[in-house]
Amino acid sequence: MDSPALLLLALMSAGTLLQVQGNVIALYGETITVPCNGGAAPPDDLMFIKWKYEKEDGTGDLLIKQAHKDQATVQATDEYADRVSIDDKFSLLIDQATLKDQKTFTCMVVSGVNLNEYPVTVVVHKKPSSVEIMDKADVLQKDKTSTVGTCVAADANPAATITWTKNGKPLVADGKAILITPSMKVDPATGLSTTSSILQYAATKEDKDATFSCMSTHEQATEETKLDPFPIHYPSEKVSLQIMSKAPVVEGDNVTLKCHADGNPPPSAFFFHIKEQKMLVENSDTYTLTAIDRADSGEYKCSLADNEKMEGSQSIVVNYLDLNLNPTGKVVKTFGETLSVKMEKSASDVAKISWTKNGKVVKEPAFTKLTYADAGVYKCEVSMHGLTREKSFELVVEGKPVITSLTKHRAGDAQFKVLTCEAQGVPEPIFQWSVNNSNEESSYINGKAIHKITVVPKVNLTVTCIVSNKLGDDVMTINVSSVFKEEKQERGSQEDSGDQAKLIVGVLAGLLIAAAVVGLIYWLYMKNSRQGSWKTGEKEAGTSEESKKLEENNHTV
Repeated sequence: MDSPALLLLALMSAGTLLQVQGNVIALYGETITVPCNGGAAPPDDLMFIKWKYEKEDGTGDLLIKQAHKDQATVQATDEYADRVSIDDKFSLLIDQATLKDQKTFTCMVVSGVNLNEYPVTVVVHKKPSSVEIMDKADVLQKDKTSTVGTCVAADANPAATITWTKNGKPLVADGKAILITPSMKVDPATGLSTTSSILQYAATKEDKDATFSCMSTHEQATEETKLDPFPIHYPSEKVSLQIMSKAPVVEGDNVTLKCHADGNPPPSAFFFHIKEQKMLVENSDTYTLTAIDRADSGEYKCSLADNEKMEGSQSIVVNYLDLNLNPTGKVVKTFGETLSVKMEKSASDVAKISWTKNGKVVKEPAFTKLTYADAGVYKCEVSMHGLTREKSFELVVEGKPVITSLTKHRAGDAQFKVLTCEAQGVPEPIFQWSVNNSNEESSYINGKAIHKITVVPKVNLTVTCIVSNKLGDDVMTINVSSVFKEEKQERGSQEDSGDQAKLIVGVLAGLLIAAAVVGLIYWLYMKNSRQGSWKTGEKEAGTSEESKKLEENNHTV
């Protein structure tokens, strides 16, 4: 027996053994580190440290490390022989942890006076190697318990716990709509546990967008696996007929009917009831009525091909609009005649009526006595619910030409005169003049014609304007004086006016001179008379009557 063993026996017999229990959790497949005395420093008088473990039939030695040696001596001869070692803190290292390593390992510290043992229990954990949902359902049946899937958390220690959720909330088995069946299996070779859970669920229509998840819970990890939303199958409970064409429906439209059933999957065959005829449509849910007319107004139905009691209906009102106008096309009338315009409409609803003449809005035309201004293109438009009808006629008012005026004009001292002849008539009248002319100008608007000519009359003339069209003619004359005689007369008039002015001035001058002479004579006479009386200062002799008269005259003066 070697010296460490002899010393160990001596210490044990002396009763100095001390044991302190500890625990270590290791990870499957990794290195297990078992500390000696919780990692505390060894005593100063350390002699050696020995690691051992408990076996079913006793105790097994692993290794021994003497204080004065660098290397430890491996004593194990079983599966630990190649897996154990010791570090500089005297911790036991075990490579490639397995569940078989879940044992109690003891670190024995021997010093000069003491022998202490520090047992450590090792537990090996392993998270599930995989968490997946198997046997997934394709669809779920409404109100029928169906298997959603089987969730499996494989190869774990301890065994994982599985929880099912819907839309993030845990599902609790109720024995009716929710059934959860858990199970667990241990691999005899590795000792690892595989946990399974089967979810059965009775779906509702509201579950068509639901998300089911499997949650695996373990000391080392929590993992969630989600399923895509399931289609929920259920029979149709309601059928409706829809009008897919634009509203409102107007005569001539193509109208598509759609039969809608709320089942899932949707039915693939329907009956459409068209004018008391039953039309079978397969692999489609629509039927199209082409070029619908007013006679097609009424109620329409559709039903499931495998259950005709499930049906829907819809009424269709076909809007229509008719317009009749009299007259239409080109209408030729004579000036002064009457024209009756009659418009008739037939519509399924209130329609809007508008009139235009040559593109401009006007009132409904009424002609009691046609004029040239009434001519034009008249259009009647009737509209309702997007439906439009229009009719038109072109009114032409014809008449024999009538001259309305014939005038002459001379601009300043020009050596010519401009004659203007105005007339009304349709078709456009032709102008003829009885004199030679130049610089002709003409216009024709709304039955009114104007024609201008330039003439140079050397003598006095009587000029005739003649207008004509296919319906007749008209004539008017005008006197035109010679431009040369007019100039001579104007000059003569100017000379006579000058002579008369001179004569008047002479007469006025003579009268003024005569008046001045008479005034002067009178002034001299009066002066002389007064000077004779004032000079003598005496009264002239005379009768008493003369004296009185003279005195009265003096007072009067």
